Amino acid sequence: MLKIDQIHVSYGSFQALDGVSLEVNEGEIVALLGSNGAGKTTTINTASGILHPLSGSIYFKGEDLSKYKLHEISSLGLVQVPEGRRLFPNMSVHENLLMGSYAKVTRAKRQENLELCYDIFPKLAERRDQLTGSLSGGERQMVAIARALMQCPQLLMLDEPSLGLAPVIVEQVFETIIRINKMGVTILLVEQPVSTSRSHTRPSLVPEQTFTTSFASRSRWWSRTCSPRSRLQTAPTSLKTATTSSAATPPTC
Repeated sequence: MLKIDQIHVSYGSFQALDGVSLEVNEGEIVALLGSNGAGKTTTINTASGILHPLSGSIYFKGEDLSKYKLHEISSLGLVQVPEGRRLFPNMSVHENLLMGSYAKVTRAKRQENLELCYDIFPKLAERRDQLTGSLSGGERQMVAIARALMQCPQLLMLDEPSLGLAPVIVEQVFETIIRINKMGVTILLVEQPVSTSRSHTRPSLVPEQTFTTSFASRSRWWSRTCSPRSRLQTAPTSLKTATTSSAATPPTC
């Protein structure tokens, strides 16, 4: 579904990614794990069109993403929940969700997707008129994920959704991610805590040398370890079974 092949990305003279390749197949939950500065966010920012690779290719559903503008990529169904949520704090929960259906391709199913989001996150329905900036961290993360669902994702990329959240809220967030996957949405998850992500992902892409390679050699680390076929780790059978059937309709447009 998503294929990243040998991309090189730089910030000025600093090379952040050096030949990164990975694949995400339809229906999977894939976790990209690593420490700060390893290049995880740069990878998905490049996939979503925020950054442009110096070389290499990115394909989504067989389409070469280099031919598309940033807003066109999200309209294809490749949607990102950014690190830090990036919400509008002085707008209500409901208004933030509506911003997710701003693109023309998503407007037709705006009401249907709103109902779906409020079904997944009933607490947001209770706080629909409340300013987003006054919500707790966990509630803001719910808004960020719901806003992404308003964009009718086929592949949802989440950048550290557990950031700054209490453990009990992290557990709820991951259970929600599993529910979204059961609806038919493929998931690419960027995280740091290996124990939490591994227990919830199917399968996991684990660049294990993140934790042993120094920052000075991190760009070379990517080219050595980001080989998904050799790094896939199977989740418990119970999780696999739970994610093979679907009782809900995904937010497709």
